Amino acid sequence: MPAIPKPSLSTRRKMRVVIIKPSKYDDDGYVIRHFRGVLPSNTLACLSSLTQDVADRRFLGNDVEIEIELIDDTVQKIPYERIIRSQKLPRQRTIVALAGVQTNQFARAADLAKKFRAGGLQVLIGGFHVSGTLALSPKITPEIKELLDIGVTVVKGEVEDTWGDILRDADADALRPIYDFMDCKPDLTHKPIPMVSGKYLRKFIASNFGTIDCSRGCPFSCSFCTIINVQGRKMRVRSAETMIDTLRKNYRNRKLCFYFFTDDNFARNTNWREIFHGLAKLREEEHIPIQFMMQVDTQSHKIPDFIPMAAKAGCSQVFIGMESINPQNLKAVGKHQNNAEDYKNLIAAWHDAKIITQAAYIFGFPFDTPESLREDVRRLQEELRVDLASFFMLTPIPGSQDHAEMAARGEEMHPDLNDYDSFHEAIRHPNFAPGELLAAYREAWKNFYSFSHMKEVLLRANPENYGDILRDFLWYKNSAMVEGGHPMLHGFFRLKDRVDRRTGYAVESRIGHFFRRAREVSQTLRGWLFLLLEMEELWLQTRIRSDAEKRLRLEIENLRKQLNRNLRSAELQLAHMRTRLQFPEIRVPSRLSLMFRDLNFSMTKRLTYSRKDLKHFWRRSLRPKTLFARPHKVAFHLIKDTQLFLMFVRDMLVVSG
Repeated sequence: MPAIPKPSLSTRRKMRVVIIKPSKYDDDGYVIRHFRGVLPSNTLACLSSLTQDVADRRFLGNDVEIEIELIDDTVQKIPYERIIRSQKLPRQRTIVALAGVQTNQFARAADLAKKFRAGGLQVLIGGFHVSGTLALSPKITPEIKELLDIGVTVVKGEVEDTWGDILRDADADALRPIYDFMDCKPDLTHKPIPMVSGKYLRKFIASNFGTIDCSRGCPFSCSFCTIINVQGRKMRVRSAETMIDTLRKNYRNRKLCFYFFTDDNFARNTNWREIFHGLAKLREEEHIPIQFMMQVDTQSHKIPDFIPMAAKAGCSQVFIGMESINPQNLKAVGKHQNNAEDYKNLIAAWHDAKIITQAAYIFGFPFDTPESLREDVRRLQEELRVDLASFFMLTPIPGSQDHAEMAARGEEMHPDLNDYDSFHEAIRHPNFAPGELLAAYREAWKNFYSFSHMKEVLLRANPENYGDILRDFLWYKNSAMVEGGHPMLHGFFRLKDRVDRRTGYAVESRIGHFFRRAREVSQTLRGWLFLLLEMEELWLQTRIRSDAEKRLRLEIENLRKQLNRNLRSAELQLAHMRTRLQFPEIRVPSRLSLMFRDLNFSMTKRLTYSRKDLKHFWRRSLRPKTLFARPHKVAFHLIKDTQLFLMFVRDMLVVSG
């Protein structure tokens, strides 16, 4: 077969596909964006792979070069002007795809669409909001019609089978107003696996963290869920062999070794056994340290071999759709598969396999009251003993049966789609006064992640899970208490662009914005300081200690009892030397550490079980008269405090990989 001639530079054209995952606005109209994120977008990964596949197959012709740009609005500033200017370059066409838009992100996506349309670009929008709304609404809703009126193309459904056709229409400047693929759900078996570049992943705390949807759909019929009306109730799965091969390449090329399987319910993936078997082989035979977390239902522990095979495959954490402990609530929302009486056995089964459990819990079901929710949180802590909990407020999301029924009855719903994030009150509940449900929600976060409860969880946790739980506590408390949001949405350190604000909100002056940010940053830094000190104290009181350290501690306690007084520093050093002679397995300090005598890391670590004494000293001493009167004591405690903090940071970095 003769070789296909390459087009000359003068005839070659370029299509620039800019795929944007929109964020959402906060209550002040600023984009929620962080310096570093936590959860990469699987939608970006999916569309990136599909677009690259179209390019590799030369679907648009040999004379068209496709260039892909991925932008995650939650961690990246969108370069509006540069994107718009790129359309004006010779023989280049730019298309903007607003991908995976959820209801709470629609206001932001609409503002982006208007800006790019005003710049003359072709704009596509897809995701759960437009797909779910158009699937259940008898007519096109006003917010979608507004975009159609300015020439935005709406994509309803999944595009694995049709993405090339859409790009070909865009190349011919012939995009349709609406593409409807809801009745043509793709077979995922051999479709491209979601992939993103290492450059994108460097925007997140862990650059070795990837996401993959191994299957789509859910067989259940929960009334608050949009999955069943967008992706269907029939499970469609990816090839286990292709998945395993991709994970192998990801590790060898980019050292990706931790994954979040974003399936709404991995326990119903018909290929779970083949996937687990392949992952176990990667770990055991090829020594690739794959680990993953996944979402499962409350019946997962009853599937033969599911939990032990998950543990062998590298599962470190499961996110369980528990939703409620109250059987009346579960029945009312069609979650008949959940048996609240069996929850304790469910959690115990995962714990027996040394896998961390996280419960998804929803506030605002029909039979909830402020008192019942408080009791539910207590039971999660004391009876079920879940390690982590994510709390949400019931929200009638467009595309769910709840929303369709409320709309048909003409019931009041919150008018601002930006607040349909499960963290705002979107409905009026008869058992709660306005604002009371939100107060119960915030109280739940505060109580579940209190110091005393976190300490209990860590003390009873499997040693293999200790570091991961401690890391997640830091992430969750930062999101809920410092950043003021939900862990699934917030990362680390908010960024606020002065001029990139929601339509209808005034752009602040430079001086006004400077003082706003100065106050917010100072509050954030103060919050971080107290959070880190709290987590350091938690680590000191719960960290796993070696047998040698325990014997050393016992030896010193015996000396204290015998002498019936506090030992001086020199005596502590002497006790330490004697213990080393008796227990030679204890590491001998280096010369440098011996120079610091009782200030060395080894002694500090082995003898410090709390920083309460340090906290008391700083409270008593941080006054000008006291501070300058005892500089030697201030220096002593500052060095000790710094040592403890550096050891805490070191252990946290080891946990993070």
